[in-house]
Amino acid sequence: MERQKIALEISDGLARITFIDPERHNTIDLAFTKQLSDAAIQCESDPRVKVVLLSARGRVFSFGGDLNEFLANRDNIQPHIRKMTAYFHSALLTLKRMPAPLVVAVGGMAAGGGFSIACTADMTIAKRTAKFCSAYTRSGLTPDGGGTFFLPRLVGPQKAFDIMATNPVLSADEAHALGIIARVVDDEDFDSEVEAVIAGLMSLPSQSLSRLKGLLHKSLDVSLEQQFENEAKSIAEIAATEATMQTLQSFLKN
Repeated sequence: MERQKIALEISDGLARITFIDPERHNTIDLAFTKQLSDAAIQCESDPRVKVVLLSARGRVFSFGGDLNEFLANRDNIQPHIRKMTAYFHSALLTLKRMPAPLVVAVGGMAAGGGFSIACTADMTIAKRTAKFCSAYTRSGLTPDGGGTFFLPRLVGPQKAFDIMATNPVLSADEAHALGIIARVVDDEDFDSEVEAVIAGLMSLPSQSLSRLKGLLHKSLDVSLEQQFENEAKSIAEIAATEATMQTLQSFLKN
């Protein structure tokens, strides 16, 4: 029977995806990627999902790829890794493209694929004692999980090369200063801060949050003129909804 590595709970518009294999440091193997892909599809398929929170049990967020599984499949390594990356990349692409924002909460080391997940998020919150490391080239591999796409956009191409080629272990404060993550929270306040952020996002008018995510994503690939048009179309469309009119009336009363 396949070991359960991912848990999914959807309640009141919030989807919680949790890595639940702390004994193995939430390493990423074929079963992990399959289960993550399944969870992502369930989130995307549920129109009630407004926010996705991804977190991990244990002291390690994820050490990344399961190198022992790589060695165990050494005679079939290329198709094995292509299966893994197909599921892994499908999961992250689904979470990135769906309207609901992805918030990642990192409470420990995020290395390899775990590091890539932190870079993929719409918002990553980390404990002050959390650590971040690309780690791929140290083990003779190259990055996946979108790391080579998102990291240069967060820190610039030269700094991305430095981080991925030399594999420094970054503190949460260093990752925050570089723009890799959004917030750093003292360990004792971490859980309550994550829940407060989620509650704040969940309280926002439904369409404004998803449209914000969409606008920010579009801005990376279009001209300023096109983004002006995207913004104008979005704000005009959302203003024309009855829900927005009611929100505006309530806002002006306060």
